[in-house]
Amino acid sequence: MTLDKSKLVEFLKAINKKTTTRITLIAVGGTAMTLLDIKKSTRDIDFTAPTEDYREFRKILNKTPHGFKIHLWPDGTVFSQFLPDDYEDKSITITQLNHITLKALNPIDIVVTKIGRLDAQDLEDIEDCIRKKRLSKNQIKERAEKIQYVGKEETYKTNLKYVLEKFFP
Repeated sequence: MTLDKSKLVEFLKAINKKTTTRITLIAVGGTAMTLLDIKKSTRDIDFTAPTEDYREFRKILNKTPHGFKIHLWPDGTVFSQFLPDDYEDKSITITQLNHITLKALNPIDIVVTKIGRLDAQDLEDIEDCIRKKRLSKNQIKERAEKIQYVGKEETYKTNLKYVLEKFFP
């Protein structure tokens, strides 16, 4: 099942009704791209959130049947990368519900987090972000230097070099 922007927002409106605590969720990956109209839909839902918001959202999800594949990471962690501390400030507000502030990662942060895994879908997503949001080689390179990669650092550097050469020959 794929989720478009309206389904993602409807899902969060339902979750919003289940909490009395204010939380911020920052969409990452394909979820962020869908919310930013870079792609039409996503197969799963991916968020990062400040630690307390992460815990609250996890609690709500455990009590709410939803049928979606959801990935959730705390404090600017995305897959195997740690975003710089300013990731939330750079994120783009999508909507403000009563209790949930929904944001999407800035497209530059989407790109630098996808570089870590770099499968075929990630390459397509990176290309879409670069093309639709007119990202430059220098923007990507500078932001990637601020990422902390968990695992073999050389892998991230090799992937970054490949992306820069592929999309900025």
